[in-house]
Amino acid sequence: MDLKNLLLRKKSPIVKKWCEVVLRTYPEGGQAFLKKKDRFGNPVGHTIAEGIESIFDELLQGTKSDKIPLFFDNILRLRAVQDFSPSKAVGFVFGLKKVIRKELGSKLLKDGTSEEWAAFESEIDGMGLLCFDIYTQCREKIFDIRIKALRNQSHRLLKMAGVAYDLPEDYELSEEDRDLKKAHANKSH
Repeated sequence: MDLKNLLLRKKSPIVKKWCEVVLRTYPEGGQAFLKKKDRFGNPVGHTIAEGIESIFDELLQGTKSDKIPLFFDNILRLRAVQDFSPSKAVGFVFGLKKVIRKELGSKLLKDGTSEEWAAFESEIDGMGLLCFDIYTQCREKIFDIRIKALRNQSHRLLKMAGVAYDLPEDYELSEEDRDLKKAHANKSH
């Protein structure tokens, strides 16, 4: 029997255990709550469960799916806001290999299946790298939002103190001010 059929037969326990791998990365007190898959009462748990199952389904298709990054994005966006470290945020992807090994055991070493398993493991590793990229982009967005909020808050405070003011839209910078602005922009990149 080929790997795809073995994985299809064991889909339900594999998906369930992979979800558990994700949930174990959360504090113990929240794990029981996150196991509830109520879309409105527990959107985080629902997003994780739905995403994990959808990712596994797409993996079983055996083709490079455009949907996989979207499913991971939904999960990783949550984890980025929750301040997970990068390794903890994306580590659950590699947990899939352990879950499959445990579920399929020696069947992975049978003739023909071992080569398919090696290719499948490589695909999972690639997903881990993809997740790292997605998580990094999400964290960058969060930092950009925080920096923009701090700038706006600082500007408002300076304005209230009478130290800063808004320039009119038709205000033109002098050549010296443009040079200073350009030098400052180059320095910050």
